[in-house]
Amino acid sequence: MRGGGGGMMDDEDRVTHAQIPTSFGPELRACLRCRLVKTYDQFRQNGCENCPFLEMDKERDNVVNCTTPSFTGIISLMDPSRSWAAQWLRIGRFIPGCYTLAVSEELPEEYQGICQDNNVQYDAAQA
Repeated sequence: MRGGGGGMMDDEDRVTHAQIPTSFGPELRACLRCRLVKTYDQFRQNGCENCPFLEMDKERDNVVNCTTPSFTGIISLMDPSRSWAAQWLRIGRFIPGCYTLAVSEELPEEYQGICQDNNVQYDAAQA
């Protein structure tokens, strides 16, 4: 990682890509903050690679509250920082993975507060 600072991840510890969904169907969910798409079980087991502070892998209710099965379309991104589509969708800063084009719900206020407490931007218009 550039600049190396206290508490930062080493390159070896950094997640380089998100899990891709193991199946496609009604068990797919999208993170309400970053729009990453995975199955419920994947969120439950590994959380959201872009939003670890939401602790979906530690608390089952967080998966239900921070993800939705109601979303539109899926895009797979290999290099979000260089993708015009990722820039247009405002997901270019996230790690490679599968993302939805749009979600129809907002992250609950309690979890918006968790984002704020972790100095992480949450933009309901972006979700």
